[in-house]
Amino acid sequence: MLLVLAVIMASPIVWLISQSLTVERFAFQLPPGWIPVPFTLDNFEQIFPLVPFGQMALNSVIVATLSTGGALLTSVLAAYAFSRLAFRGREFIFITMLTALMVPVQLTVIPVFIMMRNLHLVDTLAALILPALVNVFAIFFLRQYFNSIPRELDEAARIDGAGHLWILFRMLVPLSSPAISAVIIILFQLSWNDYFDPLIFINSPQNMTLPIGLVSLQGGAAPGPVVVVFAAVTLVVVPVLVLFLVFQRQFVASVAASGIRG
Repeated sequence: MLLVLAVIMASPIVWLISQSLTVERFAFQLPPGWIPVPFTLDNFEQIFPLVPFGQMALNSVIVATLSTGGALLTSVLAAYAFSRLAFRGREFIFITMLTALMVPVQLTVIPVFIMMRNLHLVDTLAALILPALVNVFAIFFLRQYFNSIPRELDEAARIDGAGHLWILFRMLVPLSSPAISAVIIILFQLSWNDYFDPLIFINSPQNMTLPIGLVSLQGGAAPGPVVVVFAAVTLVVVPVLVLFLVFQRQFVASVAASGIRG
């Protein structure tokens, strides 16, 4: 059953890659062709004259990398505070923070836009990076994982003279590598695939990210053939697939460990 489901889920990606490597007049055949015959790379070469794909890819890499790294750092620190530090109002603050998960981003975009405008950051990559530095789900996920690690380890480290940062970065973070790998995958793909925020905050073509570039390639001022659009989509999808394949063992381990430890 799992094999059948895997084939069903992988089929659109395989078909997408196959069509991106096929000559346009042979695309969209019925029944669909899974092997690109005749094989060609011209579709990928046609992307760059139509849109500044290289600059958009660089912008996406910068935004996704800095957003993921910054959100991971703040999430690790906040998760440690909610898991290990005892302070007044901890549970109330944590529950209040979790309510943000129920608020759609479209409801908060206006105050965030006003804030970015007051900071003179509209139409810059910083407008995409700064709001993404705090991710409530990542904080919640890591906090739950930290809670599953025995506190006796903390006490033993304190006896040896360790402080909070030593316990966090030298003990909890290495022990939580599966969960952190899962958070990296989730945060990276959220930033990499984000279309709404760049649509609101970015106006200049040189600051656009790949999702905006795909839309402009499909129906903008210089629309390209469908197979060229497929080639561009393939270049966007491949980095996320590679990231998942690299961290898939840690991702599965984090889910399994969360289920076992409860």
